[in-house]
Amino acid sequence: MKRVHLLGSTGSIGRTSERVLAELGATHRVVGLAAGRDSAGLLAQCERWRPETVAVADSAAGEKTARSLEGRGIRVLVGEDAAERMVLEVDADVVLNGIGGARGLAASFAAVRRGGVLALANKESMVMAGPLLRREADRTGARILPVDSEHSAIFQCLRGESPEGVRNLILTASGGPFRTATLAELERATPEEALRHPTWSMGAKITIDSATLMNKALEVVEARWLFAIPPDQIKVLVHPQSIIHSMVEFRDGSILAQLGLPDMAVPIRHALCHPERGETRDSYFDLTRFRALTFEEPDAARFPALELGFRAARLGGTAGAVLNAANEVAVDAFLRHELPFQRIAPTVAAALDRMELVPDPTLAQVLAADRAARTEATACCC
Repeated sequence: MKRVHLLGSTGSIGRTSERVLAELGATHRVVGLAAGRDSAGLLAQCERWRPETVAVADSAAGEKTARSLEGRGIRVLVGEDAAERMVLEVDADVVLNGIGGARGLAASFAAVRRGGVLALANKESMVMAGPLLRREADRTGARILPVDSEHSAIFQCLRGESPEGVRNLILTASGGPFRTATLAELERATPEEALRHPTWSMGAKITIDSATLMNKALEVVEARWLFAIPPDQIKVLVHPQSIIHSMVEFRDGSILAQLGLPDMAVPIRHALCHPERGETRDSYFDLTRFRALTFEEPDAARFPALELGFRAARLGGTAGAVLNAANEVAVDAFLRHELPFQRIAPTVAAALDRMELVPDPTLAQVLAADRAARTEATACCC
């Protein structure tokens, strides 16, 4: 039986992971749950899973959770570092990190320090500090398994293959809700429109990132460090059907692709069960339902955010931390109707232009770059 920590348990990834874990049954046991401030959701999960420990970042929600669980034999950790402490103090075979944004970085480091498997849905960890995470995992023997659907697809396509045989990694993008929008329509785009994703059901921030293609920019940086491949060997294609989740092109002319329904349960299940493949109770993929799978080049003029990902991947150092932090600030401002949609990418670009980058940073320098970039981006949003 695998012992599992589920971080970000009340969010989109957490809820989908619950569905997968319920299917897997006795092969996996949830021993730790970590949430931000959704005390009610966390308490309901405690009823279902009876974990040994729960971690709550928000102090008020944590106190409420602790009172509700008093006498239940469940330890409650409270504070911004609660998830990190739980990972370090409570033994688990798999840490599934579904915490959103830069807040998930500390827990990712805790997981690789502890060893075992880090099932990484928090792409920001690899974007901000990919080389540091890889070095720490090499030191401890930890394994980092991608949960992003695109990187899970590449991971599966690379299984058993020699790195020298790879010509290109090809990330696919749905194109989001504005794939066919004109520049004039993008200028008027509202948060409500941007949140209407055509194929995926995700949290608000990642849905906005999909609308700007910033999500793909972040995935370019993630792929660069996760698979130790130069940025010029990473390509992006828009694939509106979201059936081919990504591909690997080999030097012999072959292309391997991973196909499946646009459901995060698939990459989550793969990471939780690796190296085996857990069986699903859901409907299987029916090829006859999809008679046409199409691809197109992304439009750089309408979606300038994508190039920022390649820029950060080439720059390295603290560029990924700046990219991510500035984007989080800009997306938050857009969701509050304080920043136009078409100003998100320029805000991030301005932060990259103005910040002094550290080429080979320590973790402390990564975190300092994150803080400074937020200040810079906030000023740009005003």
